[in-house]
Amino acid sequence: MRIAGLVQDSIVDGPGLRFSVFTQGCHLHCDGCHNPSVWDVNGGNEMAVGDIISEMEKNPLTDGLTLTGGEPFLQAAGCSRLAAAAREKGLDVWAFTGYDFEELLALAETDISVRELLGLVDVLVDGRFMLSERTLDVKWRGSKNQRILDAQKSLAAGAGVEVVF
Repeated sequence: MRIAGLVQDSIVDGPGLRFSVFTQGCHLHCDGCHNPSVWDVNGGNEMAVGDIISEMEKNPLTDGLTLTGGEPFLQAAGCSRLAAAAREKGLDVWAFTGYDFEELLALAETDISVRELLGLVDVLVDGRFMLSERTLDVKWRGSKNQRILDAQKSLAAGAGVEVVF
């Protein structure tokens, strides 16, 4: 996988202590993005999925895995392997994506890796960052248009089912 960075013990990428994987590469290029350095799909560093899993397993206090970026759904196959390993360890899985849930559903129709990753995510924070909607008043999001979704309930319903925190 191409990785921009790994963060142990993040407290800003979901609840509790999180192991956050910043994937490299994003084609959405949202105006005002706080991580434009991760847009280049050839940037960052190559890292074996097994090595990332080993890093995740180093801290027994970790509550969950967060997949962010960049755009984790551009590397859905590798992210699926990470998510499966996290779930095997009893960790919850969050994913931050610039795609809307409905766009991911459409991609999942033809891309089995996207379908697999969606099936392993507990909470999905979706939607493009919109500078005009930017606020510091919403938890775990950068702009008001973004949603925090229960991914599994959303898959069952075929539409975004929001989570209230």
